[in-house]
Amino acid sequence: MPRSPLVLLSALAALAATGAPVRHAAAGPRTGSPVAAIPADAAVPLPFHYDIYTFRGLGGSTAVVAAFAVSAGLLREEASGRGVRYRFDVTLVLADTALRTVAREDDSVFVRFPSQLLAEHLLFTQVERQARPSRSTLQRVIMTDATAPGIGQLYGAPFPIPDYGGDTLMLSDVALGLPDAREGWRRGDVTLALLPTTQFPASAFDVYYEIYNLPAGHRYVTEIAVEPEVHRTQPVRLRFEGRAGPSPHGFLQELRRVETSLPRGRYRITVTVTDGVTGRSARSARVFEVRGWPRGTTLVAALPREQAP
Repeated sequence: MPRSPLVLLSALAALAATGAPVRHAAAGPRTGSPVAAIPADAAVPLPFHYDIYTFRGLGGSTAVVAAFAVSAGLLREEASGRGVRYRFDVTLVLADTALRTVAREDDSVFVRFPSQLLAEHLLFTQVERQARPSRSTLQRVIMTDATAPGIGQLYGAPFPIPDYGGDTLMLSDVALGLPDAREGWRRGDVTLALLPTTQFPASAFDVYYEIYNLPAGHRYVTEIAVEPEVHRTQPVRLRFEGRAGPSPHGFLQELRRVETSLPRGRYRITVTVTDGVTGRSARSARVFEVRGWPRGTTLVAALPREQAP
């Protein structure tokens, strides 16, 4: 049952007092640390991976997107027809401790397979919430096993929500996804299979970002650099030139494919856009981790809880 805003604010304020590291939306993976105050009905932990991305929202708000991933072996499967089904619930909470407001998004996820998945198979999904820009926001993400009550996990940390308003050249967060997505997070004309940035394979991946306040008709240059945090390999650098056209969304969407084979390790991807007319530049960066896993992945659609079977 959803908790009241005051209860959530009290819980998140206690979370902040624990000294969890402050992480900006573009700083890196959101694996975080487990918070002691897991859901009251969850007696068994459910470790999962997550990341949070931000983009320009509606009416001056910011769109906050949380990507979740969990190994199938950590969930309880249940019989469904001639196959098996996996179900889990996800929650994103954004609490502004200064304004004492709470934005919350809850969804249920399910997927069916002819037989039991390998334990390493990764199931992933995402939820989105519009929120007011604020420097005093705390976030928490929750996952519970919908098949077996009492299994769940909560992670949280301070999470300043950026403001994408104004008229200066700027970029959204850099979002990463599996290539050739047909289902997933939809934003304008783009569909992206978002993965938490601690869970990337070594092969190709998609890079998505948005450019704000670049006038139509201006030529611009985009540079993408993928650099290892430990300099054992040469950086990957890509360069694109283009001309800004009119956009029905009020901003430019760019989806780029990075075709490379990266050794295991942590990397920083940096996107820099330069206006060829004014010479002004904007930059956005994110840290991600290559695992090189051979396991499979399945994107499962988040559904409103009342629609989940």
